[in-house]
Amino acid sequence: MPLVPTSSIVDAACEARVGAAAFNVIHLETAEALVTAAERTGIPLILQISENCIRYHGSLLPITRATLALAEDSTARIAVHLDHITDADLVHRGITAGVGSVMVDASALPYEENVATTAELAAWCHDRGAYVEAELGEVGGKDGVHAPGVRTDPDEALAYVRATGVDALAVAVGSSHAMHERTAVLDKDLITALHTTLPVPLVLHGSSGVPDDELRRAIAAGMTKINISTHLVSVFTRSIRQTLGADPSLIDSRKYLKPAREAVAEEAARLLGVLGTPATVPGQYAAQAPARG
Repeated sequence: MPLVPTSSIVDAACEARVGAAAFNVIHLETAEALVTAAERTGIPLILQISENCIRYHGSLLPITRATLALAEDSTARIAVHLDHITDADLVHRGITAGVGSVMVDASALPYEENVATTAELAAWCHDRGAYVEAELGEVGGKDGVHAPGVRTDPDEALAYVRATGVDALAVAVGSSHAMHERTAVLDKDLITALHTTLPVPLVLHGSSGVPDDELRRAIAAGMTKINISTHLVSVFTRSIRQTLGADPSLIDSRKYLKPAREAVAEEAARLLGVLGTPATVPGQYAAQAPARG
């Protein structure tokens, strides 16, 4: 199936008041597992390639081209997105290579520089039909504006969206990057306030630390794009440990990578069902988000 625009998945999720799943690619095995999950469920999925992933693989094109090929060869509706990109050259090369969207991460810069950098890159991407996500400051789990306990101000967020022209905004509402336990409690009232104030979809980073029911409540309050990475990485690693622990003599990496890939596919499929998408029946959650103003 041809690559699906990120905007079509996010916009449909907004309309249906459900979550648009965005899961991170770490290497080919996880990319294959995530595509398998989307095919098994029939639920659209955004595959995300982070700047850290690109650095791990040594350059942008090998992992990006492989992910694009998997998406295009799949029967599922798959979009490919660049996540947390701080290097403008990677933005340019990724979009040129065929990626449909990017999160421009200028969050470590002073506010005015963040706005200027993000606005410039957003305009460049829009000229090429690409979708742009950004954030005001650093989402919890990093030092900066959105350290744990700090929250996104709706009025500041609105000014930022208007100044940069971005299509989606990652907001700080109580989640934190790289959490290993799913114990985060989100500020649903703030999510509702942001949803009604902003003219663009909200993105939840650090969703690995958020339990299923809390994710459902966040979506009902107005959150749309849900990013998950660490949780699925943990599933992959736990499977490898179990397989090697059961048979320390294994030397063929395929014999422990294959069950790890299947474990991620199973958990990713389960999470797709938790989040809901345009492929499921709208209104499955008890609450519905108020209309965006």
